[in-house]
Amino acid sequence: MRYFETRKARIEIIPMIDIMLFLLVFFAMMTLRMIPTTGQVSKLPTSSTATVMPSPKLLVEIRTGGLFYVESRGVTAADITALVRTRDPAKLAVTVAGGEDASLQQVMTVIDAVKLGGATQVGLAARQIAK
Repeated sequence: MRYFETRKARIEIIPMIDIMLFLLVFFAMMTLRMIPTTGQVSKLPTSSTATVMPSPKLLVEIRTGGLFYVESRGVTAADITALVRTRDPAKLAVTVAGGEDASLQQVMTVIDAVKLGGATQVGLAARQIAK
């Protein structure tokens, strides 16, 4: 009558530990901003004098077709100005990221919109040339 014996249930803890460790590492990397939380731009222009800037408080992306995006939302230049005004413009660091196909006029439109909003710290995103 071995078939009718009740066996004590076992809880496997090793897979749960693996999952918890993965979640811990994932959230630690997100907190330290090792994984970019925003942005679709993958082909930034290169520069031999590119330096590391602190993480931007506002990232404006220029995508193909001259579309502007802030926090994955399509915006216009007027929207960028209004968004900068709602935050503290004196302490706001804005980074403009445009792909290789972004025109100088599009970059200047974004910079003008940011400056009209009152922000003075504007940076341009670039990749450093590999040496």
